[in-house]
Amino acid sequence: MRLPLLLVALLASSAFAKEATLKSPDQKIKITISDQSSSPHYSISFNGKPVIEQSRLGFRFKSQAPFDDGFVISEVTRSQTDSQWQQPWGERQTVVDKHNEIAVTFNKPAPHAGTYTVRFKAFDSGVGFRYEVPKQAGFEQTEITKELTEFAIAAKDKTTAWWIPARGWNRYEYVYNTTDLQDAALAHTPFTFKNGNGVHVSIHEAALVDYAGMVLNQRRPGTFSADLTPWSDGIAVKKQGAFNTPWRTIQIGERAIDLVNSDIILNLNEPNKLGDVSWVKPGKYVGIWWGMHINETTWGSGEKHGATTKNTKYYMDFAAEYGFDGVLVEGWNTGWDGDWFYNGDVFSFTQPYDDFDIAALTQYGKEKGVQLIGHHETSGNVSNYHDQMEDAFALYEKSNVSQIKTGYVADGGNIKRIDENGIARFEWHDGQFMVNEYLHNIKLAAKYKLSINTHEPIKDTGLRRTYPNWIAREGARGQEFNAWGTPPNPPEHIPMLAFTRMLAGPMDFTPGIFDMSFNGLGDDTNRPQTTLAKQLALYVVMYSPIQMAADLPRNYLAKPDAFQFIQDVPTDWQQSIALDGEVGDFIVFARKERKRDNYSGNDWYLGAVTDENARTIEIKLDFLDKDKQFEAQIYQDGKNAEWKNNPYDLSIEKRTVTASDKLTLKLATSGGTAIRFKAL
Repeated sequence: MRLPLLLVALLASSAFAKEATLKSPDQKIKITISDQSSSPHYSISFNGKPVIEQSRLGFRFKSQAPFDDGFVISEVTRSQTDSQWQQPWGERQTVVDKHNEIAVTFNKPAPHAGTYTVRFKAFDSGVGFRYEVPKQAGFEQTEITKELTEFAIAAKDKTTAWWIPARGWNRYEYVYNTTDLQDAALAHTPFTFKNGNGVHVSIHEAALVDYAGMVLNQRRPGTFSADLTPWSDGIAVKKQGAFNTPWRTIQIGERAIDLVNSDIILNLNEPNKLGDVSWVKPGKYVGIWWGMHINETTWGSGEKHGATTKNTKYYMDFAAEYGFDGVLVEGWNTGWDGDWFYNGDVFSFTQPYDDFDIAALTQYGKEKGVQLIGHHETSGNVSNYHDQMEDAFALYEKSNVSQIKTGYVADGGNIKRIDENGIARFEWHDGQFMVNEYLHNIKLAAKYKLSINTHEPIKDTGLRRTYPNWIAREGARGQEFNAWGTPPNPPEHIPMLAFTRMLAGPMDFTPGIFDMSFNGLGDDTNRPQTTLAKQLALYVVMYSPIQMAADLPRNYLAKPDAFQFIQDVPTDWQQSIALDGEVGDFIVFARKERKRDNYSGNDWYLGAVTDENARTIEIKLDFLDKDKQFEAQIYQDGKNAEWKNNPYDLSIEKRTVTASDKLTLKLATSGGTAIRFKAL
């Protein structure tokens, strides 16, 4: 019997197909890389069940032949790593890097010859892989039009996804969607889902440098392609010579908290390149900020101007008395008058308004032991900022400033740059141009020993390891949406962020609002949809090495007992453990303070928050040091607390506990619990 010619060809191709596999150190994760049908693919399984089914690899270019069909495996190398490294600041001091590694090289013969390597690292908590394109003839200059990377989700028919839309006008600042997988459209990463086998997965990227940000585009049902955010001319990425891509990351866990406890993103970044960074200081601050959002003061000059010398001195006095390191001042520099959203061309970053004496405030701050925290709003005109950046940093260095909050408020796709011909071009916040512009800001700031807290940022991909002065960033709906968001952040917002945005890294959420009723209570006004106890718990749940006490000083003085927790809680940690939680429902964190400044390094803190549902959670205290007793200072929702009409009901109690004890946490609707375990 004669076989059809097509079948003969397929059998011949299969006979010569090559395959390489890699397993995680605990053997639970398996990666398979193949050149089946002369086309590079990979797949991933967890506990013997597929997580990522066979998915494409490769590129398409503007000029060169694609890295796709015709490429076969030519070389495989393997290695292992089992090491530790220290963070200068972070959610834990010591990070364990244990993984197995494989580098698979694909070649294609002439006439359209090419070669590239895909390097995979398998950790117990997931997978990272990147492309490494060596120097080769015909690729001296490369313009990538499409990255062919796919993520074909297994068990897709019963998969729930949690996501926000990409390439919208509001960058990353959206309420999260909870949908069936097939309803997820163009989505930002981290993109988190629970598949039909009950496995939790999050897709993101690490070490995003000189490349376009990746969003996920669902093409065929359940199959997402890497969609690179383009330049204004439509090209995705422009490269010269050899290059590596960012790491594509796939965090995998049986439980939702397994994603949170993973260090994959950090481990896939390069070590610190700045050398001695002892000048990068975690801490807490207050600021001239919330008053503008609730319309008590203004950014622009005039009768209600917030950034005055007198007002700043008042905040400095408050900070000094209650143990805060700095005072953020927004609206101090000229350019805010009128509709500042469109003022990017006229901002000055060195000229203060007449009622703001920066020299006098520098001296006053030194006397009080409180620093000014700088602020640069660009309104999306990055060329205007770029031209003034060095002078602005020099002014701040002279003014005893060590941290700057930067802002890039502009609609998505409307970042204004002036090209070499003087023509205005408009870019995305997460395109290659802005990826490089944000990093330029960080590198130049390091020259002046300045740390940067980026708002309206490129998403976090772990570069704080390489550049530790990139101390925080925004990149999601923050507290200000509770002043005017219409709708404000819903009760599920924080337990949603814990398993999505916060997987990427620290967020400057600006917690600690004590007055929930500036627009009235109820559920139909712009206001924090939380209890007071939940606002306290945010200081433990929402990790950032810099935390703001965001409310007005008078509101803290009106509730001194609750304010005590904000004064006590540190922002730098020896260890952090997610103890329990489900995506969008609730999250419980325990963190041990790192020894620094006034912190002994002996105390633990716990934060728990819930969504719109009240719930009772039993927590074992076995994370506490085994040989010590602790005074548990417990701030929790009162018996009658509920977020809509009785958010202020707060119970504060103390009890002695050890690691062998358990605590029952009773959380009100959109409520929380904050605990300091003070070592005795």
